[in-house]
Amino acid sequence: MASASDVIFDALREAIAKGDIAEGQTLRQDHIARMFNVSRIPVREALTRLEEQGLVTTQRYRGAVVTTLSTDEIREIFEFRALLEPEVLRYSVERISDEGLENAKRFAHAFSTETDSSHWGELNRGFHYSLYEASGRPYYLQTISAALDRVDRYLRAQLVLTSGMERARREHEGILDACIRRDADEAARLTREHILGASVSLIEFLQRTRTRTGDDAGAERG
Repeated sequence: MASASDVIFDALREAIAKGDIAEGQTLRQDHIARMFNVSRIPVREALTRLEEQGLVTTQRYRGAVVTTLSTDEIREIFEFRALLEPEVLRYSVERISDEGLENAKRFAHAFSTETDSSHWGELNRGFHYSLYEASGRPYYLQTISAALDRVDRYLRAQLVLTSGMERARREHEGILDACIRRDADEAARLTREHILGASVSLIEFLQRTRTRTGDDAGAERG
Protein backbone atom coordinates (compact mmCIF):
# COMPACT_ATOMS: atom_id res chain seq x y z
CA MET A 1 0.00 0.00 0.00
CA ALA A 2 1.14 3.54 -0.70
CA SER A 3 2.52 5.47 2.25
CA ALA A 4 0.94 8.72 3.40
CA SER A 5 3.81 10.70 1.84
CA ASP A 6 3.27 8.87 -1.48
CA VAL A 7 -0.43 9.73 -1.48
CA ILE A 8 0.26 13.39 -0.68
CA PHE A 9 3.07 13.59 -3.24
CA ASP A 10 0.90 12.15 -6.02
CA ALA A 11 -2.04 14.41 -5.17
CA LEU A 12 0.05 17.58 -5.05
CA ARG A 13 1.98 16.70 -8.22
CA GLU A 14 -1.26 16.13 -10.13
CA ALA A 15 -2.79 19.35 -8.80
CA ILE A 16 0.30 21.33 -9.84
CA ALA A 17 0.38 19.68 -13.28
CA LYS A 18 -3.30 20.49 -13.87
CA GLY A 19 -2.87 24.06 -12.71
CA ASP A 20 -5.23 23.58 -9.76
CA ILE A 21 -2.38 24.88 -7.59
CA ALA A 22 -1.01 27.97 -9.32
CA GLU A 23 2.61 28.93 -9.83
CA GLY A 24 3.89 31.03 -6.96
CA GLN A 25 1.32 29.63 -4.52
CA THR A 26 2.54 28.71 -1.03
CA LEU A 27 1.99 25.12 0.11
CA ARG A 28 1.36 25.33 3.86
CA GLN A 29 2.33 22.19 5.74
CA ASP A 30 -0.28 22.56 8.47
CA HIS A 31 -3.08 23.06 5.95
CA ILE A 32 -2.02 20.04 3.87
CA ALA A 33 -1.65 17.91 7.01
CA ARG A 34 -5.24 18.75 8.03
CA MET A 35 -6.53 17.98 4.52
CA PHE A 36 -5.00 14.50 4.61
CA ASN A 37 -5.48 13.97 8.34
CA VAL A 38 -1.80 13.25 8.93
CA SER A 39 1.11 14.73 10.85
CA ARG A 40 3.51 17.16 9.19
CA ILE A 41 6.17 14.47 8.72
CA PRO A 42 4.71 12.84 5.55
CA VAL A 43 3.86 16.31 4.25
CA ARG A 44 7.49 17.39 4.58
CA GLU A 45 8.61 14.19 2.85
CA ALA A 46 6.22 14.83 -0.05
CA LEU A 47 7.33 18.46 -0.39
CA THR A 48 10.97 17.38 -0.41
CA ARG A 49 10.26 15.02 -3.31
CA LEU A 50 8.40 17.75 -5.18
CA GLU A 51 11.38 20.05 -4.70
CA GLU A 52 13.72 17.36 -6.06
CA GLN A 53 11.57 17.27 -9.21
CA GLY A 54 11.71 21.03 -9.59
CA LEU A 55 7.99 21.55 -8.94
CA VAL A 56 8.46 23.32 -5.62
CA THR A 57 11.10 25.65 -4.19
CA THR A 58 11.73 26.52 -0.55
CA GLN A 59 11.77 30.25 0.12
CA ARG A 60 12.80 32.04 3.27
CA TYR A 61 9.80 33.17 5.35
CA ARG A 62 7.36 31.55 2.90
CA GLY A 63 8.28 27.87 2.97
CA ALA A 64 7.38 25.65 0.02
CA VAL A 65 6.22 27.56 -3.06
CA VAL A 66 5.12 26.19 -6.45
CA THR A 67 7.90 26.92 -8.92
CA THR A 68 7.44 29.56 -11.58
CA LEU A 69 9.43 28.78 -14.72
CA SER A 70 10.85 31.57 -16.84
CA THR A 71 10.43 31.39 -20.61
CA ASP A 72 14.16 30.62 -20.90
CA GLU A 73 13.77 27.65 -18.56
CA ILE A 74 10.75 26.40 -20.47
CA ARG A 75 12.60 26.78 -23.77
CA GLU A 76 15.51 24.75 -22.39
CA ILE A 77 13.23 21.95 -21.19
CA PHE A 78 11.58 21.72 -24.61
CA GLU A 79 14.95 21.75 -26.37
CA PHE A 80 16.01 18.87 -24.14
CA ARG A 81 12.80 16.97 -24.94
CA ALA A 82 13.32 17.61 -28.65
CA LEU A 83 16.74 15.98 -28.41
CA LEU A 84 15.71 12.96 -26.35
CA GLU A 85 12.16 11.99 -27.32
CA PRO A 86 12.76 11.54 -31.08
CA GLU A 87 15.66 9.18 -30.30
CA VAL A 88 13.54 7.19 -27.84
CA LEU A 89 10.89 6.88 -30.54
CA ARG A 90 13.50 5.60 -33.00
CA TYR A 91 14.28 2.75 -30.64
CA SER A 92 10.60 2.10 -30.09
CA VAL A 93 9.50 2.01 -33.74
CA GLU A 94 11.78 -0.99 -34.29
CA ARG A 95 10.17 -2.92 -31.43
CA ILE A 96 6.62 -1.71 -30.91
CA SER A 97 3.97 -4.42 -31.24
CA ASP A 98 0.65 -4.18 -33.06
CA GLU A 99 -0.97 -4.12 -29.63
CA GLY A 100 1.19 -1.14 -28.67
CA LEU A 101 0.16 0.69 -31.83
CA GLU A 102 -3.50 -0.02 -31.09
CA ASN A 103 -3.04 1.42 -27.62
CA ALA A 104 -1.52 4.57 -29.16
CA LYS A 105 -4.49 4.81 -31.54
CA ARG A 106 -6.87 4.67 -28.57
CA PHE A 107 -5.02 7.49 -26.82
CA ALA A 108 -4.94 9.57 -30.01
CA HIS A 109 -8.69 9.10 -30.48
CA ALA A 110 -9.45 9.87 -26.84
CA PHE A 111 -7.30 13.01 -27.01
CA SER A 112 -9.00 14.24 -30.18
CA THR A 113 -12.55 13.65 -28.88
CA GLU A 114 -12.23 14.60 -25.20
CA THR A 115 -14.20 17.74 -24.38
CA ASP A 116 -13.06 18.06 -20.76
CA SER A 117 -9.84 20.04 -20.92
CA SER A 118 -8.74 18.78 -17.50
CA HIS A 119 -7.96 15.42 -19.17
CA TRP A 120 -5.99 16.76 -22.16
CA GLY A 121 -2.59 16.76 -20.47
CA GLU A 122 -3.01 13.21 -19.21
CA LEU A 123 -4.18 11.92 -22.61
CA ASN A 124 -1.39 13.76 -24.44
CA ARG A 125 1.20 12.13 -22.18
CA GLY A 126 -0.53 8.77 -22.57
CA PHE A 127 -0.30 9.00 -26.36
CA HIS A 128 3.40 9.74 -26.40
CA TYR A 129 4.26 7.19 -23.73
CA SER A 130 2.30 4.45 -25.51
CA LEU A 131 4.72 4.97 -28.41
CA TYR A 132 7.86 5.27 -26.25
CA GLU A 133 7.35 2.31 -23.91
CA ALA A 134 8.65 -0.29 -26.35
CA SER A 135 12.01 1.50 -26.57
CA GLY A 136 13.47 -0.51 -23.71
CA ARG A 137 14.97 2.67 -22.24
CA PRO A 138 13.46 3.04 -18.73
CA TYR A 139 15.94 5.71 -17.60
CA TYR A 140 15.17 7.82 -20.67
CA LEU A 141 11.44 7.47 -19.97
CA GLN A 142 11.90 8.47 -16.34
CA THR A 143 13.85 11.55 -17.43
CA ILE A 144 11.19 12.50 -20.00
CA SER A 145 8.49 12.09 -17.36
CA ALA A 146 10.32 14.46 -15.00
CA ALA A 147 10.65 17.05 -17.78
CA LEU A 148 6.95 16.78 -18.59
CA ASP A 149 6.02 17.15 -14.92
CA ARG A 150 7.70 20.55 -14.90
CA VAL A 151 5.84 21.93 -17.93
CA ASP A 152 2.50 20.09 -17.87
CA ARG A 153 0.59 22.97 -16.25
CA TYR A 154 1.82 25.40 -18.91
CA LEU A 155 1.05 23.02 -21.76
CA ARG A 156 -2.49 22.48 -20.54
CA ALA A 157 -3.10 26.23 -20.36
CA GLN A 158 -1.71 26.66 -23.87
CA LEU A 159 -3.96 23.90 -25.25
CA VAL A 160 -7.03 25.33 -23.54
CA LEU A 161 -6.50 29.00 -24.37
CA THR A 162 -4.99 28.85 -27.86
CA SER A 163 -5.51 26.86 -31.06
CA GLY A 164 -2.86 24.39 -29.92
CA MET A 165 -5.33 21.54 -29.46
CA GLU A 166 -6.23 21.25 -33.15
CA ARG A 167 -2.58 21.41 -34.17
CA ALA A 168 -1.67 18.74 -31.63
CA ARG A 169 -4.39 16.43 -33.00
CA ARG A 170 -3.04 16.72 -36.54
CA GLU A 171 0.56 16.20 -35.46
CA HIS A 172 -0.34 13.16 -33.37
CA GLU A 173 -1.96 11.61 -36.43
CA GLY A 174 1.20 12.18 -38.48
CA ILE A 175 3.48 10.70 -35.82
CA LEU A 176 1.23 7.68 -35.37
CA ASP A 177 1.01 7.08 -39.12
CA ALA A 178 4.82 7.11 -39.41
CA CYS A 179 5.06 4.59 -36.56
CA ILE A 180 2.48 2.32 -38.19
CA ARG A 181 4.57 2.42 -41.39
CA ARG A 182 7.67 1.66 -39.27
CA ASP A 183 9.34 4.77 -40.63
CA ALA A 184 11.60 5.62 -37.68
CA ASP A 185 13.24 8.62 -39.37
CA GLU A 186 9.92 10.25 -40.23
CA ALA A 187 8.45 9.52 -36.80
CA ALA A 188 11.49 11.06 -35.12
CA ARG A 189 11.43 14.12 -37.39
CA LEU A 190 7.73 14.75 -36.78
CA THR A 191 8.15 14.30 -33.03
CA ARG A 192 10.96 16.84 -32.93
CA GLU A 193 8.89 19.33 -34.95
CA HIS A 194 5.88 18.66 -32.71
CA ILE A 195 7.84 19.44 -29.54
CA LEU A 196 9.62 22.51 -30.88
CA GLY A 197 6.40 23.86 -32.41
CA ALA A 198 4.62 23.47 -29.06
CA SER A 199 7.52 25.29 -27.41
CA VAL A 200 7.23 28.30 -29.72
CA SER A 201 3.45 28.45 -29.29
CA LEU A 202 3.66 28.08 -25.52
CA ILE A 203 6.36 30.73 -25.07
CA GLU A 204 4.47 33.21 -27.26
CA PHE A 205 1.34 32.52 -25.21
CA LEU A 206 3.16 33.02 -21.90
CA GLN A 207 4.85 36.21 -23.06
CA ARG A 208 1.47 37.65 -24.03
CA THR A 209 -0.32 36.62 -20.85
CA ARG A 210 2.52 37.54 -18.48
CA THR A 211 2.93 40.94 -20.12
CA ARG A 212 -0.81 41.53 -19.84
CA THR A 213 -0.81 40.45 -16.20
CA GLY A 214 2.09 42.79 -15.51
CA ASP A 215 0.26 45.65 -17.21
CA ASP A 216 -2.88 44.92 -15.15
CA ALA A 217 -0.87 44.86 -11.94
CA GLY A 218 0.81 48.14 -12.87
CA ALA A 219 -2.56 49.73 -13.57
CA GLU A 220 -3.86 48.61 -10.19
CA ARG A 221 -0.81 50.06 -8.42
CA GLY A 222 -1.28 53.30 -10.31
